[in-house]
Amino acid sequence: MKTKVLLKKLAKFFPKSLAESYDHVGLQCGKIKEETNKILLCLDYDEDVYQYIVDNNLDKEIDLIISHHPFIFGTRAKVLKNDPLKKELYDKTIALDIPVYSYHTNFDSGNRGMNDALAKKLGLMDIKKLETEPMARGGILPNEMEIHDFSKFAEEKFNVNYGLLLNYGTTKIKKVALIGGGGWRSFINSKQEGYDIFISGDIPHHGRRAVVQNHYNYLDLPHEIEKIFMEQFKEVLLSINSELQVLTVDQEVLPECLCI
Repeated sequence: MKTKVLLKKLAKFFPKSLAESYDHVGLQCGKIKEETNKILLCLDYDEDVYQYIVDNNLDKEIDLIISHHPFIFGTRAKVLKNDPLKKELYDKTIALDIPVYSYHTNFDSGNRGMNDALAKKLGLMDIKKLETEPMARGGILPNEMEIHDFSKFAEEKFNVNYGLLLNYGTTKIKKVALIGGGGWRSFINSKQEGYDIFISGDIPHHGRRAVVQNHYNYLDLPHEIEKIFMEQFKEVLLSINSELQVLTVDQEVLPECLCI
């Protein structure tokens, strides 16, 4: 498939205009090839993914690597100057002659993107964007659940072995809002729009205190729940062209849980 055609079709789902102002989506490394037939998807492009490609002799087969998180997050010259490990990986990737492309917050916000996929994974009904935070998705559980039962249910659905629950609102959960990754700040939008709990990740101490002071429920789950990116993006790619070959690599390892 012509690569420019593929990128144009993907842009209809996840236009760069949806990316947050701080983000660095698009081409990260290398030069786009004229034809793309085999694509490798990953959450983060890093040394482990590079080694996977080399170990499996895929360097002559893959035409495009698509990651969720940007490989170069910032000005390229500055990042490569200040991060010697990234500079080394960048140079090795250039030598592979495989371009790396990223869909990040434009994928999070886009239709059929990250947060639609996560809401669907939870089995929510009537999924929609929050009015005050279009990146977030909200929906309704088929059946009301006690908050601890719901939290365990969410962990199981997203295949993670721990979560941090701030239980300061209603004890019964019916309406759920979420943002994958580090979208914890939007808990206030979720509360204002009448949802019973907000799910996201990476919340710091002062964020937790804000949830407490707002008498609300927040479930902090590992950033790695975004691994659903590979499954969802593959589905979108194959809907564009069913003859594309789409590989995925999951090198993400959850931290060891020491909870008692």
